[in-house]
Amino acid sequence: MSHAAAFRALHHGRVPDDPLVLPGPWDAASARVFAAAGFPALATPSAGVAASLGYEDGRTPADEMFAAVARIVRAVDVPVSADVEGGYSLAPKELVERLLEAGVVGCNLEDSTREGLKDPAEHAEWLAGVREEAGDRLFLNARIDTFVRGVEDPGAAIERAAAYVAAGADCVYPIAAPVAVLPLLRAGIQGPLNVIARPGEGPSPAELGGLGATRITFGPGLQRQAEQAVREHAERLATRPGR
Repeated sequence: MSHAAAFRALHHGRVPDDPLVLPGPWDAASARVFAAAGFPALATPSAGVAASLGYEDGRTPADEMFAAVARIVRAVDVPVSADVEGGYSLAPKELVERLLEAGVVGCNLEDSTREGLKDPAEHAEWLAGVREEAGDRLFLNARIDTFVRGVEDPGAAIERAAAYVAAGADCVYPIAAPVAVLPLLRAGIQGPLNVIARPGEGPSPAELGGLGATRITFGPGLQRQAEQAVREHAERLATRPGR
């Protein structure tokens, strides 16, 4: 079985309190740590990778993002999916080629830009083009940005999800959806549902699974948690006499 097929299979047949948990490595070293801990697959966060490269979230040049993702893929033996934001304005054919060259088995593709939400029909058409070019070689996770853009009606997310699934998305990701609406989203969305978890805060992955999540990712949360640990250690070292 190919890595892509194995990754796709991980999203199906799961019981409610056992969602697929995908840590988000930001470099090769963190990827090795997560793989060694026994996670069956990983999912890079664009914001975490950006921080590791010295960029603000959303400001990483495409070439640097793909190169960083490729280093992560080379460092581990488990499947890796990549957050490639909005696709860096690449046509579907080139985007798929770049993803496959990096060695990933899937990707996140978001439906907003700095100017706001994309037209859902136009975005669905673009996703369909990505699916056509990728065939079954990539797992497409369609991020839905309604909640982060201030659209609180879950119906808007459900409508976008239906369009994206019809276009060929394997999974949808209504990022920052309030926990209270997860059962409603689960009832209205076909196929796997990605939910973000906050490390050390809020419901556990198992609890989110019970509310309808198929898979759990952490955005840049793990990278920021690691950065905070380094910061605290550095501050302790800096205050020692005779340093």
